[in-house]
Amino acid sequence: MNRLPPLPALHASHAGIWLCEPGGEARAVSRGEAVSAAAETPVLVLNAPLTGQRLGYDALSGLDLLELWAFIHPARFLVPTPSGLARALDLTEPEREQDIPALLTAATGALLARLGEPDWREREGAWLSAQSLQRLRWPWAPIVGPLIARPDDKDRWLFSRLPEWEEGAPRPAPRAYTPDPDAIEARLEALTGSGAEPRPGQRAYAQSAAAAFAPRQARDRPNILLAEAGTGIGKTLGYLAPASLWAEQAGGTVWVSTYTKALQRQLDAETRRLRENPGSAGGKVVVRKGRENYLCLLNLEDALQGGFSGRAAILAQLVARWAAYTKDGDMVGGDLPGWLPTLFRRNGSTALTDRRGECVYAGCPHYRKCFIERSVRGAAQADIVIANHALVMINAARGRDDGGAPTRLILDEAHHIFDAADSTFAVALTGQETIELRRWVIGPEGGSRGRRRGLAARLADVASYDAEGAAAINQARDAASLLPADEWLKRVVHGEPFGPIEDLLCAVRAHVFARAEDGKAADADAGYGLEAELAEPDGALVEAAMNAAAALDSLLKPLNRLGKRLEAILADGPDWMDGPARARIEGAIGSMQWRTDLLSGWLALLARIGGPGDPDFVDWLAVDRFEGREYDMGLHRHWLDPTRPFAETVLKGAHGALLTSATLRGSVGEGWARAEARTGAAHVEGPVQRFEAASPFDYASQAEVLIVTDVKRGDIGALSGAYARLIEASNGGALGLFTAIRRLRAVHARIADRLARASLPLYAQHVDPIDTGTLVDIFRDDMRASLLGTDALRDGVDVPGHSLRLLIMEGVPWSKPTVLHAARKLASRAEDGGGNAYDDAIIRARLAQAFGRLIRRANDKGIFVILSAAMPSRLLSAFPPGVPIRRITLDDAVITVSERLGFATSLVHQEDESRMLNK
Repeated sequence: MNRLPPLPALHASHAGIWLCEPGGEARAVSRGEAVSAAAETPVLVLNAPLTGQRLGYDALSGLDLLELWAFIHPARFLVPTPSGLARALDLTEPEREQDIPALLTAATGALLARLGEPDWREREGAWLSAQSLQRLRWPWAPIVGPLIARPDDKDRWLFSRLPEWEEGAPRPAPRAYTPDPDAIEARLEALTGSGAEPRPGQRAYAQSAAAAFAPRQARDRPNILLAEAGTGIGKTLGYLAPASLWAEQAGGTVWVSTYTKALQRQLDAETRRLRENPGSAGGKVVVRKGRENYLCLLNLEDALQGGFSGRAAILAQLVARWAAYTKDGDMVGGDLPGWLPTLFRRNGSTALTDRRGECVYAGCPHYRKCFIERSVRGAAQADIVIANHALVMINAARGRDDGGAPTRLILDEAHHIFDAADSTFAVALTGQETIELRRWVIGPEGGSRGRRRGLAARLADVASYDAEGAAAINQARDAASLLPADEWLKRVVHGEPFGPIEDLLCAVRAHVFARAEDGKAADADAGYGLEAELAEPDGALVEAAMNAAAALDSLLKPLNRLGKRLEAILADGPDWMDGPARARIEGAIGSMQWRTDLLSGWLALLARIGGPGDPDFVDWLAVDRFEGREYDMGLHRHWLDPTRPFAETVLKGAHGALLTSATLRGSVGEGWARAEARTGAAHVEGPVQRFEAASPFDYASQAEVLIVTDVKRGDIGALSGAYARLIEASNGGALGLFTAIRRLRAVHARIADRLARASLPLYAQHVDPIDTGTLVDIFRDDMRASLLGTDALRDGVDVPGHSLRLLIMEGVPWSKPTVLHAARKLASRAEDGGGNAYDDAIIRARLAQAFGRLIRRANDKGIFVILSAAMPSRLLSAFPPGVPIRRITLDDAVITVSERLGFATSLVHQEDESRMLNK
């Protein structure tokens, strides 16, 4: 085997920069020397974008060990840190930052050595991939290529390696069956293990969950159970016990729905106990997500054949390596390393998924190997389907695809149903949405490469067979040509619109800038965007809306005619219509129904301009901006109460639904009426059952809430100092939550170097070029690390207490004063008789969700710090009863954190515990 050529290794952090020349010792260097060394010769680095950011050298490429790992071990998990790499390769973890360059050299040797090992599991296809990467000038290719033995002719690569899915017979309707209490008890014991600590709350929860699986008594009156189970109850196994029993005995499918991809991944891990349980026949589990999460093999083929260039082409090759070994083709939260696309900066992986509804279904040469189709068919035959709220709502609303509407539902994280329904059932007539519709109808323009060929190409055989259908396709193409095209934003901003829709967007922009409140427009914390209520529109906006409506109607009519023609062809199929052709037409009908529904929603929204408003909806206009730069604009419509369409489309069609969460009612002391209102249960006839199990944790001794009274609002220097001192006092393990990205970045810039000098790594959303899931993985893995983030980290993040022991909020998480929030608040006041009840309930729920991140196990200790003297006492009921709450100065808070979170055991012991938990 060839030896590793002498290569320098470079490591940069907030604490300093170290360079190790071949055969030498690591030494501290300046930014200039490091950049010069990286520019002159390839250097070994770990995460080139992150290293380049810390050097101030965006052009840094180097020999990135993460790329080498992705080539050698695709679909294998790796925490992308020096310690994570060392553990994965059974190397000694570095004790000091200056030891990391030597680790990179050792890790490179260990990885390259695996290329010659006979038991290298991912050998198949590697040689062919290395040859392609050599042609693309991948920096590792000249080193990797010679170390891989040329295979024989039987070596399979990607498309030949992937298995084909099989069509199964439709499952019969499930039998009527209610899980027996004794059987539930036995199943729960089998899932938890015979030696597990008894949990009375979990047993009671499992027994109550059986009510959701009893036969329903009347149509549109499902069995609904609202179940609030505090942290530590073990609700996941609690509901899986009766769910798996019902699936096994009734022969049906239970859909378990969550809000976050993180919990989907966690549930997938939990259900392994079902698959490993020899006493359970109900062990077939499938994870389902929207189509945009999965790798599209036809898009990948286009990318490999020249559709991508430069670094993006290298990414496509590494994704192809992953595709041959992935469990299910899930690129977002699946086994594709979340850090892999971020290594390629803006050349991400989104172009490799089906994001535009462009699928040609059976017309695709890879249809029988398609990850999406395999997932759909797997879900149809599964006992447990792990999905998300949005997919469940979309399937139920459309009454088709991807597995149909579920009839037995467990909605975990049910406190997010309102938010999920708010997004799912909303309508947005914007520039981005309309250009996507144009591309779906017309296909690529301007000589662009790829398979997005448009409606005519996808239905070419239909057009040649059916003259009326061909005429409808041509009319739709002509009408779509009036929709916004490339560079629409530039034309609208410069006041030179083309076509009636761009005219409308131009009028929307003028209306928003004229009506937006000056104070809110200037406030960066308002989200950078501008919005205005759709009220008393001027003549220009009304006229533009009428012309836009006429243009959209001219597109809707031929699409409706085409849909009817396709249905007629299916009913009386011609001779050429085989199974694949039928599947392609059925797919086209479903995709077209989505677009016609969208167009109908747009027309209803445009009819509102100049006419009476609809009390069920909130309408407004917006110009979306990020960091002051406009990127979209248009009209928006949301349901005033989005749980109404959710109840109509999802709950009423179900036979049973368990809606559960640790904070289902928002916070301690909130009534069940709020839970029913926020989950849609209030809109379903019939009784709603309730269950409550309090957390078994001793919060009074395990946690404390500190309200710091002397950090002045708006003083970034004081805020930064508070974060730094508190994190130092806790020795890391802190999660900092911000309500504004601008403040997050400002605080990070001021404290990262200071903490690094104390050997306390600091990571941040919207700063580090790392995806959020990977940031959480890094935070979980390193007990001395801290993480700064926004609302996305407020809940749905499960980090054990040794890694998350301090939670800091910069202030009270007030809601932004948007048009939609104001309308809902006004409606709530009309119902409740005024006051701040609506706002207060939302804030208490957010505080309760954030607090829930802190104590996850019986031996956790944690402190919740709020840096706001203006914290109202009426909101403190968000925290569990008995938790000590004190208003103190920052100095006293630092002392308390240091004393309470001081390490009672050695770091070595805690790190060993951390590794054991992660395993």
